[in-house]
Amino acid sequence: MSTKSITEQIQALPPAAEIPFSITKIGHVVLNCRDLERSVRFYTQILGFKISDIYEPDMVPGGMVFLRFNADHHGVGLVGAMSESAQNIELHHLAFEVATLDELLRVRDHLEKNNVTIDFHGRRRAGGQIAVEFTDPDGHQLELFWGLDKVGSDDIVRPRSEWRPARSLEEAIDNPVRGQDTRISNKSLLRR
Repeated sequence: MSTKSITEQIQALPPAAEIPFSITKIGHVVLNCRDLERSVRFYTQILGFKISDIYEPDMVPGGMVFLRFNADHHGVGLVGAMSESAQNIELHHLAFEVATLDELLRVRDHLEKNNVTIDFHGRRRAGGQIAVEFTDPDGHQLELFWGLDKVGSDDIVRPRSEWRPARSLEEAIDNPVRGQDTRISNKSLLRR
């Protein structure tokens, strides 16, 4: 049995040998859902996604809807073939970025106004992003975030000593991580 911690074991892994390609982004995620119409309503009416295309059930069992949130044809696909709520065994959560911290504050208000239960808002640790976490109607865990750390060509990431957990958006804004500008334009969005 190894006496090394999981962190030490993983950090000791050698870098990949030459890889003849470079992945540039996550292209899309496809989720199973129990009620396709209800899930499409949530992603379009609550989160603002747009429908690009639809497959009838004769093309994909349960039907499938392609949803977009930027110029890509789809970032999320929904398939109406799930019989029970998501167990989040393989997939822990999906995260989507918003452009400004003000928008993230509006996310919290918007979700609450639409009776979406918020599971967490604030800052976890690694990555430094400030986030709002909740679930979709099928139990898939979602995160909307702002301010994720960027890693430069030097491959240096923020050290653990600079992680700053925060248990609310206001706490995260009041106690930013090094290099994070948490000024907001509309101070009335804050809950003080």
